Amino acid sequence: MDHGASSYRRYLDGDESAFDEIVKELFDPLVFFIDQYVRDVYAAEDIAIDVFADVVAHPKRYNFKVTLKTYLFMLGKSRALNYIKHRRSLRESAIDDACPLPDGGNTPETLFLQDERSRAVHAALAKLSDDMRLAVHLVFFEQLSYEETARVMKKNKKQVDNLLYRAKKELRAILGEEELWK
Repeated sequence: MDHGASSYRRYLDGDESAFDEIVKELFDPLVFFIDQYVRDVYAAEDIAIDVFADVVAHPKRYNFKVTLKTYLFMLGKSRALNYIKHRRSLRESAIDDACPLPDGGNTPETLFLQDERSRAVHAALAKLSDDMRLAVHLVFFEQLSYEETARVMKKNKKQVDNLLYRAKKELRAILGEEELWK
């Protein structure tokens, strides 16, 4: 999976519909990623739109050395940090549900248990440090490689590996205490 690079090449060659494909594939993950920093989904959407506008305005800046998804996340992180710096007051909010529940004919009891587990996982994620939560999000939700995650977080691969190890250990400890998981 090239995470939009082939579509971007088509866009550079003049295929306008290719950029629509990129936006459809990467807009929501980018918004969710930026929201991890700014903790305001509306601001995150605005920042994501600015990131895509920057890609359109400056098409030659992306050099294909990293995946397009990684490049967009790097831009998103930079813009999010600038937003936080200028806003001066960081508001705490709960983590939104990352994955919608499947609606494939499950019983109400099954859906209830899935919802409870999802809430427990999100509550546990909220207890992690920002770096651990970000590493977990990038690797497990966005499916970036350790190398791509390291680039986005401006860390090396070993630091990302250590963050994930500690995050998994803390999540096991937190979720092991929950009655749902016994």
